[in-house]
Amino acid sequence: MRVAIAGGGLAGLACAKYLVDAGHTPIVLESREVLGGLVAAWKDEEGDWVETGLHNFFGAYPNMLQLLDELGISDRIQWKRHALIFNQPDKPGVLSWFDVPDIPAPFNVIVSILRNNDMLSWGQKVRLAIGLIPAIVRGDKYVESMDRYTLSEWLASRGIDQKVDQEIFIAASKALKFIDPDKISATIPLRALNKFLQQKNGSRIGYLDGAPPDRLCQPMVDYITARGGKVRLQAPLKEIALQEDGRVRHFLIRGRGGAADEVLSADAYVSALPVDVMKVLMPSPWQEIPYFANLKELEGVPVINVQIWFDRKLTHIDHTLFSRSPILSVYSDMSNSCKAYENPHQSMLELVVAPAEDWIHRPDAEIMAATLQELEKLFPEHLPEPARVVKSHVVKTPRSIYTATPGREQFRPAQASPIPNFFLAGSYTAQPFFGSMEGAVLSGKLAAQAISSAEADSLAAVSAPLPTSSKTTNAATA
Repeated sequence: MRVAIAGGGLAGLACAKYLVDAGHTPIVLESREVLGGLVAAWKDEEGDWVETGLHNFFGAYPNMLQLLDELGISDRIQWKRHALIFNQPDKPGVLSWFDVPDIPAPFNVIVSILRNNDMLSWGQKVRLAIGLIPAIVRGDKYVESMDRYTLSEWLASRGIDQKVDQEIFIAASKALKFIDPDKISATIPLRALNKFLQQKNGSRIGYLDGAPPDRLCQPMVDYITARGGKVRLQAPLKEIALQEDGRVRHFLIRGRGGAADEVLSADAYVSALPVDVMKVLMPSPWQEIPYFANLKELEGVPVINVQIWFDRKLTHIDHTLFSRSPILSVYSDMSNSCKAYENPHQSMLELVVAPAEDWIHRPDAEIMAATLQELEKLFPEHLPEPARVVKSHVVKTPRSIYTATPGREQFRPAQASPIPNFFLAGSYTAQPFFGSMEGAVLSGKLAAQAISSAEADSLAAVSAPLPTSSKTTNAATA
């Protein structure tokens, strides 16, 4: 089958990869000059990579890790010390480590919590452990049913006091979905906990050894094209044109530089675009179909990534840090954490501003000033002789992964749509890894499987023997 895929992010590329594995011919269309979607990056005038976000890989990402292995690039993940690191706002410059011991799951994570005495009292640890038991023992069905609560509401219902919410879960919620625990659906962090607790290295963090377009997306492109597929840049989808029966007739690609629009016909079509873009391009006849109407309930969350190059070292820590700042989510000194950005003499901090709703429309200079003010609290030892900013970049994504407020999970669509030759991919679609790189890869794989399954069903229908009676004929037609 010839399959047209709109969107060159991880979901679209993963879909194309698994389609060529199944013997199909995908054509990936990316509107921009760079691949990666929400993990896109590009070089500035001085040749330094500018990224859309701080992208962490986890041991509990089985589909991503399998993909890397299939591409032969598993060695590009730099695994860090198995720990979670939190700043302590009441103790500027002091870090609290949750070191995870080398023992079976889930006991390793539980021991890491019990051994940390910086942030929680023993009473709070006990209440937290008891409160989390239902989420651990009762599994996915229980976790899914908690989508009617915010995380803060769920914690309160389990007798876990507000201090635990403030000490641990504000940072975790902002890191997972860029919103606070009083807004995030309880299902999301509980599901993440389940995944992390199911395997020994589930919560271990890794970094790609370079920029995602270069070190992850390009190997996918090479794999796809070597097997007959195509990946096209600067090919923005303009319209999803329909046949009279509601099926997709073709994709219309917007012409560039005065060129005419291009018609791309295929046997099947995939939107691997962000949900907000898909809603704009949705053909009007589809808008009343419940499957597509549900997309109105999903909306991307604003995210801001700030990269700052300094004239000296601020830290030698090679890891992700949870800032617990009012405006910052997580950060890392990429000159330590990423091989391609390594610099023994200068720091390059990458910081995620979250929640970003109140900041997304503010000037870059104002965002930078607020970020530097927060950094003075995180690195007070440098105040007598402040490090000088060499340069900086502020990257705004007005609509990123879907906003995971309570009640959203029911609206996430399956990859196979009611339109027989149209499919969806993207981390917002239905799969158990929420909005994440893992979710994007898994959604692409599921979309490819749905396409192959649809083809098999179609072939089976064509090759089925003719009915032998009028009664059978009517049943088959129905």
